[in-house]
Amino acid sequence: MKVLVIGSGAREHALCRSLSLDPDVTALHCAPGNAGIAEVAELHQVDALDGGAVAALALELGAELVIVGPEAPLVAGVADAVREAGVPVFGPSGEAAQIEGSKAFAKDVMARAGVPTARSYVCTNAQEAAEALDAFGAPYVVKDDGLAAGKGVVVTDDLDAAKAHAAACDRVVIEEFLDGPEVSLFAITDGQTVLPLQPAQDFKRALDGDEGPNTGGMGAYSPLPWADPKLVDEVLQTVLQPTVDEMRRRGTPFSGLLYAGLAITSRGVRVIEFNARFGDPETQVVLARLKTPLAGVLLAAANGTLADLPPLRWHDDAAVTVVVASHNYPGTPRTGDPITGLDAVATEDAPHAYVLHAGTKRAGDDVVSAGGRVLSVTATGADLTQARERAYAAVARIGLDGSQHRTDIAAKAADQEA
Repeated sequence: MKVLVIGSGAREHALCRSLSLDPDVTALHCAPGNAGIAEVAELHQVDALDGGAVAALALELGAELVIVGPEAPLVAGVADAVREAGVPVFGPSGEAAQIEGSKAFAKDVMARAGVPTARSYVCTNAQEAAEALDAFGAPYVVKDDGLAAGKGVVVTDDLDAAKAHAAACDRVVIEEFLDGPEVSLFAITDGQTVLPLQPAQDFKRALDGDEGPNTGGMGAYSPLPWADPKLVDEVLQTVLQPTVDEMRRRGTPFSGLLYAGLAITSRGVRVIEFNARFGDPETQVVLARLKTPLAGVLLAAANGTLADLPPLRWHDDAAVTVVVASHNYPGTPRTGDPITGLDAVATEDAPHAYVLHAGTKRAGDDVVSAGGRVLSVTATGADLTQARERAYAAVARIGLDGSQHRTDIAAKAADQEA
């Protein structure tokens, strides 16, 4: 099978790494990719938001499956253009991707599907926002209605900060704060059958102890030793399947990866948000644990034959990923700094630890930083403690001037596991 992956982040590197190990994949391409992906796939230049260009590239390469990684191309309808060209594609239509592209749309879907979520108001001006903030009280939760690269949500006790974020957005969703730990659960679906993956937990705040500003994610781990063993089945029955059924009922069937961000509250499971694609950095740990070859599963979702597949198989190992970010992230990041130690990780820490590239590019013989989140250092182990040790040992080998990373990824979960 010839596969084309669209995107350039660590999520796409994780997908490409898994696909490169799949015996059914005979040729692997990625557009536009990054310095790390170039080691496992042939790179091509393309505007990922241009559906016509992506479809033309897929036809030129003879691709038998296209996987659209990031949310912006999905919302822009890139998957539609590829489907119209007759190429199987893993990723929802532009209309269906509105479940991530508009939080107000997602709230409406949840309401009609009976999916448990936070009470909320959609606000389009300062007065509406002030009234909604007053109704819920602190902590205030203010979400940009549109795409914001994982940084459109503000959770704060500061009323002025909440109002300022609302004022900076055209339309916001203001909702009640959900207590309890958060869980990310991915599900592969063909629009009817829903196949949940293993749950993960990510870390959104920039600093240890969940301090600092929200980011796109500073690390993740799987499995969750503290979670109810029945969690996945419960979420499938109360969240994932009803949502997929409602999308189909609306005439906008959702085919691809449905990501449910969940809060395990004192009142039960509640949906925080939906995404229309694999999450980053959770994908890095979920795919590290997946034993079933990936390409056949994604092709079945694209072709509407998921129900014919046997159950997914998983490694017993735990997985941890630690994001190495550039100086000043999540503000305006500094780029162009050389990255050292990548060869040392590949030599000394493989196969249990490896580096997935996000914001990197080649500059002559060097690999340099080219974004905010630069690398995802991922490791597996017999348990979370061993996976953490291996991940942080690999992080220690990497040199990037001014870089930052959290030191507490999976620490509490490892203690609970022990």
